[in-house]
Amino acid sequence: MSAKRKSRKGKWIVISILTVAMIGIGATLLMRPTPTAYESVVAEIGDIATYYSFSGNVTTKNRQTVVSSKLMQVAEIKVKEGDAIKRDTVLIKTTTGDQIKSKISGEVANITVEENAQIMAGTKLLEIVNYNNLEVDVKVDEYDITALEKGKEASVKIGAINKEINGKISSMSKEGQIVNGVTYFTATIDLEKDDSLKIGMSAEVKLISNKVTGVVTSPMTAIQFDDNNKPYVLKKGEKGVTVKTEIVTGINDGTTVEVKSGVLKGETILYTKAKTEAPGGMGLRGGGSGGSSNNASSAGGGN
Repeated sequence: MSAKRKSRKGKWIVISILTVAMIGIGATLLMRPTPTAYESVVAEIGDIATYYSFSGNVTTKNRQTVVSSKLMQVAEIKVKEGDAIKRDTVLIKTTTGDQIKSKISGEVANITVEENAQIMAGTKLLEIVNYNNLEVDVKVDEYDITALEKGKEASVKIGAINKEINGKISSMSKEGQIVNGVTYFTATIDLEKDDSLKIGMSAEVKLISNKVTGVVTSPMTAIQFDDNNKPYVLKKGEKGVTVKTEIVTGINDGTTVEVKSGVLKGETILYTKAKTEAPGGMGLRGGGSGGSSNNASSAGGGN
C-alpha cells in the first residue's frame, strides 16, 4: 500500500472517531435534564372573604290591589295614576255614597275602571304601590339556610343600573317549597332607598360566608399538590436549591388562598404553571363557600 493511500485512510479514521465523539457529546447534552424555569411570587398579608350568592328580583314591600267588595256603580274617581297618596285617602265614591279608601301610603297605579261604570263584586279597581320601600326576594336552598339570619347585611348588585346597593335580611320563610325534589326557602332583603331602582329589576344578592383578615396569603397558582392531594410550595433554599415545603391552607376565594402554616410573610414561593392544579381537578381544602347557588369572591387584600 502506498504512503498516500495510508495517509488518506488515516484521515478517515480520525474523522470517524471525531464524528462518533461529537454524536456522543450531543446525546449526553440532550439527555441532561433542562433546568426548570420557575415563576415566583412573594407571600403577603391580606384579607380574604367568600360569599353566598343568590338571584332574585326587586319588588315592593307594600302594595294594595283595590277591588270592589260588592256590586256598585262608580260615581267619582278621586285620584289619577301617578298621584302620591297617604293611607286612608278616598279613592272612589259610589252612587250610594260609599267611599273606598287606601289602606297604605304610596303611588296610584293601574286604574282599570271609569266613572259611571257598573262594577261587579271582586272587580279590580286600581293599585297603590309604595316605590320607596323596595325589597328583593330570593330562593335559598335548605342547605344554605344556616348562613342567613334576620338582620344580616347583604350587598345587592343591580345589573340594569350597574349599582351595588346595601340591604339587610328582614325575614325568612318558616315553610319551604319543594321544586324538582329540592326544598327552597324564601329570604327577603330590604333595600336602601334609591330613586333609580325599578320594580322587576334583576338582582344578585351576596352574603358573607367566611372572612379572614391579616393572614398570610398566596395566589392559588403558586400552590401545588402531591399524589395524595396534599398542598405544598417550593421555596428557594441555600445555594439556590429548591426546597419542597408542606403547607396548611385555610379559605380561598378562587384566586387567593390563606396559608395557615408553612409560609411566612415576605417569603418567595416558586412554581411552574404546569403543576398548579390538584390531581383530578380537586380544589384546595378549607376554601370557598358551600351551597348550591354560592359563588366565592374576594374582599380585597392589603399588604
